[in-house]
Amino acid sequence: MNFESLFRLDDQVAVVFGAGSGLGEVSARALAAHGAKVVCADIDLHQAERVAVELEQTACAVDITNEEQVRQVLNDTFERTGRIDVVVTTPGINVRKPILQYSAEEFNRVIAVNLRGTFNVLKEAGRIMSEQGRGSIIAFSSIRSQVVEPGQGVYAATKAGIVQMVKTLAAELGPRNVRVNAIAPGVVDTPLTAQIKENRQWHEAYANKSALGRWARADELAGPVVFLSSEASSFVTGTVLFVDGGWTAIDGRFQPPLP
Repeated sequence: MNFESLFRLDDQVAVVFGAGSGLGEVSARALAAHGAKVVCADIDLHQAERVAVELEQTACAVDITNEEQVRQVLNDTFERTGRIDVVVTTPGINVRKPILQYSAEEFNRVIAVNLRGTFNVLKEAGRIMSEQGRGSIIAFSSIRSQVVEPGQGVYAATKAGIVQMVKTLAAELGPRNVRVNAIAPGVVDTPLTAQIKENRQWHEAYANKSALGRWARADELAGPVVFLSSEASSFVTGTVLFVDGGWTAIDGRFQPPLP
């Protein structure tokens, strides 16, 4: 084991879904910085190209709710490079409403992107990696897979579903030397949380829920992505890496009047 190169990804091929912004962009930048050849895939081709140009990588458009598009991106990458070592999927949406106020259309939209979209990526990436006999798949879940609050029911259900799919695929593909893991962020400063940031009381309440007393920066998810992509995590599969500033460790805490 060469400990100096433990986190290096030189000449490895990575496909990042959602690379045009937020956690996907951070993932693409981190993987490229560690030597990977990165395909920046996003529903917004302009944003994907912006990131790819800066990193001197390639870009493509994809809607992860479309199974054929996901398959095409991965097949094209494999045919061009002869390998896919890492696949990261980050896209997600949220409609914050009490369950009794949810419409069928809103339910279907959140399920389609978060759960069905992640399923499409897991399935197609798993197929290629199973055939080549190696690879690492990383799906983004959330602390909402474990702890909830009013208005987060459908979103939380999708994030919990992602965890169970990840664990199952890890069990199914482990014999083929394919690792599958999830990252569960806490509250991160991204476009998805813009609504919360605009409400000062809401923003501060979320900050105070973590042990560190603040929100995460998007770039603080870079390390976990690189770790799960690299040989540093060669014996890690079927797990959920919480990157939540201690939120789930102390959720519901009470500060007693100790002497």
